[in-house]
Amino acid sequence: MVVTATSAPSMVEVVSRLVSEYSTRTPQRLKLIDAYLGYIMCTGIIQFIYCCLVGTFPFNSFLSGFISAVASFVLGVCLRIQSNPANVAVFKDISVERAFADFIFAHCVLHLVVLNFIG
Repeated sequence: MVVTATSAPSMVEVVSRLVSEYSTRTPQRLKLIDAYLGYIMCTGIIQFIYCCLVGTFPFNSFLSGFISAVASFVLGVCLRIQSNPANVAVFKDISVERAFADFIFAHCVLHLVVLNFIG
């Protein structure tokens, strides 16, 4: 069967369906984690753009900030995956509270390493 341009959904329809499905089916806890991930991603992008435009004079500072943003994003994604109710069968031995405690502990270790690297 050949899909023609008239039968394919438009980009606006796809995005509106994605937004409506996300708002109705995603739990509030995951939306909060997604907002955090968006903030961390924007922070990393801004740091990278600043580095490209201004330069990397205090290179340790740029590297520490950018690595902190990337690692925080990765830790946030891990928290989101473990907190997702759809993944309960995969993470049956890990409660949501335990996942959050692991997230906080890993963040503390990450920021100690970042502060040590800045010098």
